[in-house]
Amino acid sequence: MRRTLRQALQALLAVTLVGAAAAGHAEDKKIVLGFAQVGAESAWRTANTVSVKSAAKDAGITLKFSDAQQKQENQIKAIRSYIAQKVDVIAFSPVVESGWEPVLEEAKRAHIPVVLTDRMIDAKDPSLYVTMIGSDFLEEGRRGGRWLEEHYKDDKGPINIVELQGTVGSAPANDRHAGLMEIIKNDPKFKVIASQSGDFTLAGGKQVMEAFAKTYGKQINVVYAHNDDMALGAIQAMEEAGMKPGKDVTVVSFDATKGGLQAAAAGKINVDVECSPLLGPQLMDTVKKIVAGEQVPHRIVTNETVFPMNVAAQVLPTRKY
Repeated sequence: MRRTLRQALQALLAVTLVGAAAAGHAEDKKIVLGFAQVGAESAWRTANTVSVKSAAKDAGITLKFSDAQQKQENQIKAIRSYIAQKVDVIAFSPVVESGWEPVLEEAKRAHIPVVLTDRMIDAKDPSLYVTMIGSDFLEEGRRGGRWLEEHYKDDKGPINIVELQGTVGSAPANDRHAGLMEIIKNDPKFKVIASQSGDFTLAGGKQVMEAFAKTYGKQINVVYAHNDDMALGAIQAMEEAGMKPGKDVTVVSFDATKGGLQAAAAGKINVDVECSPLLGPQLMDTVKKIVAGEQVPHRIVTNETVFPMNVAAQVLPTRKY
């Protein structure tokens, strides 16, 4: 009888230890996040990548990272790879807005939640992603437009604007254009005389601005660049053409990177509308909540501001990107 009781107790203890070990393993199991990045087309994007990688490390999350080199097909391949690997969460910054439904439906069928960062997609089914973390690009465009209206409030015009657009079809390019047009559409002194994509790159911005300078010359009053890299390229082109950016030509830019604010402090960018790339900590916090089964908002907007030329020098020492 005693032997039987002792065996039963030993068996119970063994089961308890195994159960405790299994529970411990479950608690210790790292969250696996698959992240499909747009590329490395700008200083902003590079800072965004650093933020995601460092935040994953700090949060104890295993990060599977891919660089799409600004090609949608590469991002789709990466997302399908993450689905096959059965990661816990997929996050990505979409190259363009459209064409994501098939692959995101695959993720949904595999019960893998999806988080959008930095850029929105155009999808009829909002349940294809849990949340979108990032800036309000439309509001950024409005801020640039409002600054122009205030800057030229006593000027009768005409005010001729050349626009350096970002990647064709991307959310920031679409919305920064739309935000500007929404503000200036009822003021006839403002006119966009040329608009072309520089693909968010310094080289692209310089090339487009060289063509604008040759075609329009002194007719140009404003350069409206969709990001700092293109603005910096445009500044190079203007200076080579004998123009004085920030003086003869008003320059409106976006992102407020260190390079952009340095140009503003030097008097070459008149205003820089902030768009923070430091989304990593917010993303990791959201991923943990999703895995834990907590509810998260469908849209998480980052807090940002506007930096006119006269405050750029004050902000520079604290800039992390």
